[in-house]
Amino acid sequence: MKTMYSFVIAFLIIANTFLNAQNKPKNNMNNDFHLLVGTYTSGKSEGIYVYKFNVKTGEFEAESIAKNVKNPSYLVVSPDEKYVYSAGEIDKNGAVYAFAFDKKTGSLKQLSTQSSNGNYPCFVDIDKTGKWVFAGNYGAGNLTVLPVEANGGLGKPTQTIQHEGKSVNPERQEGPHVHSVNVAPNNVDVFVPDLGLDKIFTYALDAKTGKLTAGNPAFTKVQDGSGPRHFTVHPNGKFAYVIQEISGDVTAFDYKKGALTAIQTISAKPAGFSGDFNCADIHISPDGKFLYGSNRVHDSLVIYSIDAKTGKLTYIAHQSVMGKKPRNFMIDPTGNFVLVANQDSDNITIFKRDMKTGMLTSIGKEIAVPNPVCLKMISF
Repeated sequence: MKTMYSFVIAFLIIANTFLNAQNKPKNNMNNDFHLLVGTYTSGKSEGIYVYKFNVKTGEFEAESIAKNVKNPSYLVVSPDEKYVYSAGEIDKNGAVYAFAFDKKTGSLKQLSTQSSNGNYPCFVDIDKTGKWVFAGNYGAGNLTVLPVEANGGLGKPTQTIQHEGKSVNPERQEGPHVHSVNVAPNNVDVFVPDLGLDKIFTYALDAKTGKLTAGNPAFTKVQDGSGPRHFTVHPNGKFAYVIQEISGDVTAFDYKKGALTAIQTISAKPAGFSGDFNCADIHISPDGKFLYGSNRVHDSLVIYSIDAKTGKLTYIAHQSVMGKKPRNFMIDPTGNFVLVANQDSDNITIFKRDMKTGMLTSIGKEIAVPNPVCLKMISF
């Protein structure tokens, strides 16, 4: 009996220890992400920089640099987070680089380099299966499809679609300028804003073959001279938004069955501001309540609230980025921080985000990086 009693007590102690271990707060490492920074290497930058970033505290530390690549500007991470692809933003021979990412060491290993079939590729995206990478060539005004091979490297381009035409601004819109390629959450619709044509082209993706065909409609026209640049779909899948580089506006759309219907155009400029504006990037908070856009002349982020029923935007405020030329920014996956890549001041500024109001507050720390262009995060 005594032996049985001792066995029961021992069992209860072990069970209690196991349950306590299961219920303990998660290790701090679970708040850590790898922060990847694409750059222009024409100055002091050496390539793609990787940092460890804590989304609870805002603390960071350097991990690695992927060197010997030219102008690895815009980045995209594969759905399984094993690979990273970068635009090689080069004048005559645009490239797309493929890397394997090691989560343990936070380092990138280059796997392959392929032609983007155009000059100045400024944007890359990947489909939800991880089998197809898309490059947008700003200089050539076209977009290219590249297959992902078994080892994560890239094969030669399988399709290039050339845009044709021009718009009303003779200096900026003398021809087509593809500025982003955006695979929608349904992995069928692919939206391609063309700054030079004032159109958002729509393509349908066959995920088995990687082939793009014209959508229905084939494009959505925006206001002449506006210069559509970056594009995002709301987390609820019902609305979409584009930021216009030249006019300094944001246009909201109803999004249904591959079609975009404009419902609102709202200025991203602060009251009383005149002159060129040069908007760049656009992102929605993970909870879908707020939209942010970057302004490279005013050196600010514009903040809007989003009406959950209509998708329309209401202006809240402008926030100084505390740097120069905010080309790209990101909201961390938890929605806690906003990080801004300031291309001309060589810094990434960090802001705490109020999830109730959408407002931003600098945490007083910044990451020094030469010519930062694009920010992405990978989980630990």
